[in-house]
Amino acid sequence: MPEGHVIHRLARRFNADFRPAPIAASSPQGRFEPSPIDGTALTHASAHGKHLFLHFTDATVHVHLGLIGKFSFEPADTMRGQIRLRLVPDGGEGPVAAHLRGPQTCTYITPAEQQAILDRAGEDPLSPDADPDALFERVRRSRRAIGSLMMDQTYFAGVGNIYRAEPLFRQGISPFTPGRELGQERFSAIWADLVSLMADGVATGRIDTVRGEHTPEAMARAPRDDDHGGEVYVYRRAGEACLVCGGDVAKQQFEGRNLFYCPSCQGV
Repeated sequence: MPEGHVIHRLARRFNADFRPAPIAASSPQGRFEPSPIDGTALTHASAHGKHLFLHFTDATVHVHLGLIGKFSFEPADTMRGQIRLRLVPDGGEGPVAAHLRGPQTCTYITPAEQQAILDRAGEDPLSPDADPDALFERVRRSRRAIGSLMMDQTYFAGVGNIYRAEPLFRQGISPFTPGRELGQERFSAIWADLVSLMADGVATGRIDTVRGEHTPEAMARAPRDDDHGGEVYVYRRAGEACLVCGGDVAKQQFEGRNLFYCPSCQGV
């Protein structure tokens, strides 16, 4: 499932390339009704966590990509696959179309419904309106492990498996530490790392988490070959040598997801 930086990059792309001229909207797959937005303008796009909101003149479209969904920006004459929603700028004359395939959610919502989604969502490290102090108050009352809380979208909006594993490793924190035992200092370190790493992800389109001394160039090692497209410490590196201590990176099933960590560096 795409992590939050991907959704914020999508909002940025729509705001840059699909405004203010009218949009030609269609649903080649036939599973979406385009008429409320066809021929109207995209006023702005916004993101919170893993939710994308496309605000048109008279309607708002809510998109959640889920596990397999993807927005692709392709030549406007490309029509491959099952396209749920097709958006072409400049009234259909633009050279590039946005094609949405396989989303979990693609539906119209009212302002009240959007607010309800935002009210249920947690704090987004990429949002200027995020309130980490309020989040900490919730975390410090919880018996749940921080590795569980970070994957809960009602706590940390937009954080997925990579942005869970990597800040915890970088801060030397066990993913099994209960929230109520974390403390303000360690929580603040996690939050600051999330803000920085996810902002880098928005800027580059990659998730790179290794510090300068652990890059392939600095360590004279081969670049990481992984489809998520970045240099990481523990994510999908189970059984490989930790870049810091040399011990084996561990993996275990935790609440239905693979959890990656270094037992030595993180005191597990």
